[in-house]
Amino acid sequence: MNDRAGPKRPGAQNARDGDTELRILDAARRVFIRRGTAGARMQEIAAEAGVNQALLHYYFRSKDRLAATVFAEAAFRVVPAIADLLGSSATIEEKVERFVHLYIDAVRQSPFLPGYLVAELHQQPKRLTAMLEAAGPGARAAVGTIRRKLGRQLRDAAAAGTIRPIAPEQFFVNMIALCVIPFLARPLLGALLGMDARAFDDFLDQRRAELPGFIIRGLRS
Repeated sequence: MNDRAGPKRPGAQNARDGDTELRILDAARRVFIRRGTAGARMQEIAAEAGVNQALLHYYFRSKDRLAATVFAEAAFRVVPAIADLLGSSATIEEKVERFVHLYIDAVRQSPFLPGYLVAELHQQPKRLTAMLEAAGPGARAAVGTIRRKLGRQLRDAAAAGTIRPIAPEQFFVNMIALCVIPFLARPLLGALLGMDARAFDDFLDQRRAELPGFIIRGLRS
């Protein structure tokens, strides 16, 4: 059975259906970020999307199904590109620089996205597992392959004396933490430093330029 509550119709109606579905997803994303999934109400999402609740249930049946769809859409903005990069043959230095640029460039368009993803994973820790399962049996195998390949690359670089020994988990967490913290701390930066939207954007430009070198120097020390 299709995840939706009813079949799509062919032709121009499909295009209109697609537009409605995207409008609902955009509205749900805004409401979930504003309220959190637990505090969001289907009525508010419907009003935000400009549709009635019956149409909302036609497309997504329940708030949980809608939340899972929004979470997957948000995660897939960056996850596949990061996986491709970490599993590539690029050098460690190239991976650091590309990772920082990729993450900041992707997330700066939706700066409150990391906070939403973190909150979702705290409330629904199985959300990411379900997403991997939905992606098919090859998804978990791919994660394992990337981890092993990155681990070998880090060990080889350490053996060659170009970096200090570091586990792939520590390498990844160090990079993502340094990238994500400014987005999670954006309200704090605004309150303490008077950083408005333009100043925050300038700050991200500076961080995009300076952070790769900072991480690479840390790997070599």
